[in-house]
Amino acid sequence: MGGQRRAAVVGTGLIGGSVLLRLRDAGLDVAGWDPDPATRRFAAERGIAAPDALEEAVAGRDVVFLCGPLPTLPAMLTRVAGVTDDRCVLTDVGSIKADVATVATAQGLGHRFVPGHPMAGADRAGVAAASSDLLDGAAWVLCPGPTGLAAFRRLTALLIDVFHARVVPMSAPEHDTAAALASHVPHLLAGALAGAVQRAALRDAVLALAAGSFTDGTRVAGGPPVRTANMLLGNRDRVLAELGAVQRFLDELCDALTAGDAEALTARLDEARAARAALGSRSYTTQRREFPATAEHAGELAYIRELGAAGGHLIGCHVAAGAVSYTAQLPGLG
Repeated sequence: MGGQRRAAVVGTGLIGGSVLLRLRDAGLDVAGWDPDPATRRFAAERGIAAPDALEEAVAGRDVVFLCGPLPTLPAMLTRVAGVTDDRCVLTDVGSIKADVATVATAQGLGHRFVPGHPMAGADRAGVAAASSDLLDGAAWVLCPGPTGLAAFRRLTALLIDVFHARVVPMSAPEHDTAAALASHVPHLLAGALAGAVQRAALRDAVLALAAGSFTDGTRVAGGPPVRTANMLLGNRDRVLAELGAVQRFLDELCDALTAGDAEALTARLDEARAARAALGSRSYTTQRREFPATAEHAGELAYIRELGAAGGHLIGCHVAAGAVSYTAQLPGLG
């Protein structure tokens, strides 16, 4: 992406609008498109090109971000691919990756479509809630395929440069499994807790007493229900499997509480506390790896996928003199 990079964002709600604003602020030549005329006007009023025609928005772009609702992504991918140059990198921001990756492969787009998922969001929706710093420093999953490493490298470099992203490379199925427990099941748990309060006889009294634990535990329940339902249904089998694991742990807590077994209850809570503590205390080691850039390389693909599965991420990607070099961070042993 030499010279001034040209990007387009299709679907400019909360995430897409935030992507669009950040690309604009970084000095890229950007255009946005949304099926809603009012949303297009919102972007245009902020000095961003927002043509009425999708084809005009994406033509001649180096990279296009697909940010519409999950059910629309396969058809939109087909449509955008048909009106963009073969060197244009395509990516999405959906929270489920396996289905859209399969569609891309079946359509022969694996060399330029890189499924993506920035791990950030808000309990609001729409372009009015978008912010240029919403995705700053986010963990951003990318799912490179065997024919798409050149596109993956270009996109990784862009995300690190513009969004300061921690790029987590994973296979699409591994992403969907990890996201089920990291993101999707928490939406169910938040909904269950908030829903139980909504039905409680002392609802208003409960809300009057609610403090940080309730607020933190139910934050994502404030999101748009249709968006959450699309996410859960799209990853249904994996969500149900991971929800089963949560239910089994909850059963252990309930059994200990029922039995009045303070030792067992404390042990389970201590186990949970260890995972929570690890969120803020993980240490990382930095490593650098280099691979030939002239051809698709099985060793390169295996390395970056294993990095993500091990909890690591990329903070640098550079192609020069026929080689690609990665700077990665891996979680320490502590």
